[in-house]
Amino acid sequence: MEIKRCDWCLSSDLYKKYHDEEWGVPVYDDQKLFEFLILETFQAGLSWITILKKRDNFRLAFDDFDYKKVAQYSENKIQELLLDAGIIRNQLKIRAAVTNAIAFIKVQEEFGSFSQYIWGFTNGEIVDNKPKTLKDLPASSPLSDKVSKDLKKRGFKFVGSTVIYAHLQATGMVNDHVEDCFKRNNAL
Repeated sequence: MEIKRCDWCLSSDLYKKYHDEEWGVPVYDDQKLFEFLILETFQAGLSWITILKKRDNFRLAFDDFDYKKVAQYSENKIQELLLDAGIIRNQLKIRAAVTNAIAFIKVQEEFGSFSQYIWGFTNGEIVDNKPKTLKDLPASSPLSDKVSKDLKKRGFKFVGSTVIYAHLQATGMVNDHVEDCFKRNNAL
């Protein structure tokens, strides 16, 4: 019997693996939330498959997404990252990663963890949009608008509503597995 998946992941084995093992699985670990946030900000304007292909390089370049280390990056480290062909060498996005790490730590200090902060927008609940097909998936939502606005107010960069909606999907805060996907009910 063939496994049914969301249509967006059918174009490559890497996409299928990501879909089957990570996308839409609730994440509560701050380190993992930071990783997804950084990857989503680098993805802005690009395809997600580009980011997935470079994920290990990002992990290496950004000290395994250790936000405490990233927050301390010097100008020399930023210049080094700009020369790293293994990642997306966008100066604004690289600088945003450092800015976002600093803001991330401030959120932790205020809320106890970034997880408590971000999941607070849904009262700890998974938002289930019950999409029937890929066409039913929005690029943003009132929730992503609200989270984006608050993150920007806190100094985060490259966190527009579309980027944040993708983050909410990836980290399982929003269940957008389509109706006939085998992960549909497993994500709840």
